[in-house]
Amino acid sequence: MSTSQAYYKDIHNAFQAAGRPEIAEGQARYLRDQFEFFGLKMPAWTAIAKDYFKTKGFPPPEDLIPVVRLCLEDDHRELHYFGIELTQRQLKKQSAEFINFLEELIITRSWWDTVDWIAKLAGIHFKRFPELLRPVTRRWMDSENIWLQRSAIICQRFYKRETDAELLFSYILEVADSKEFFLQKGAGWALREYSKVAPNEVTQFIASHQLPPLTVREGMKWIRKQEK
Repeated sequence: MSTSQAYYKDIHNAFQAAGRPEIAEGQARYLRDQFEFFGLKMPAWTAIAKDYFKTKGFPPPEDLIPVVRLCLEDDHRELHYFGIELTQRQLKKQSAEFINFLEELIITRSWWDTVDWIAKLAGIHFKRFPELLRPVTRRWMDSENIWLQRSAIICQRFYKRETDAELLFSYILEVADSKEFFLQKGAGWALREYSKVAPNEVTQFIASHQLPPLTVREGMKWIRKQEK
């Protein structure tokens, strides 16, 4: 057994031992029965992960990607979460090329709960390597994969005044005709977050373009709340 396999196996066993089958069914149903669960809610699995990192440490650099891939290959969603948590904790040590692995994660076992988390990690990575933002997100928008497109739109959601608004608006317009719920809502989410620092700009953008009602509703939510 390799060191990466041993690292994965130990956390798998720890999660399995603490699992609560009576919770697992509801968790699976919440994500439309796309994944299996051990029955660990977020406070439970994060506590186990924290203790695991404390006692086992992190895998050596050359084992990080193999360990995370093993976690994502597992059928249990908590191990997918663990793999992303491990990635997050080691993110600042990575080179610019690590964006390719983040892209791999976005399109692996994809659903909103992991994609939105990984998109934020991509946003953090773009902050460190700003020269990547436009070419990489352009590739994602051209991919026709809705999860990569959603990630391209929402990855700047915590940038505030440093948001590349021109880029954000252009991507939202590219998917304005899409019927995909996750693209419409993601666009609205990105607009809502940007509206907190540029309400007039967002209001004008929404008023000037034909956007899906869901995108408009989500995008204007914070602004309308301030008007009450």
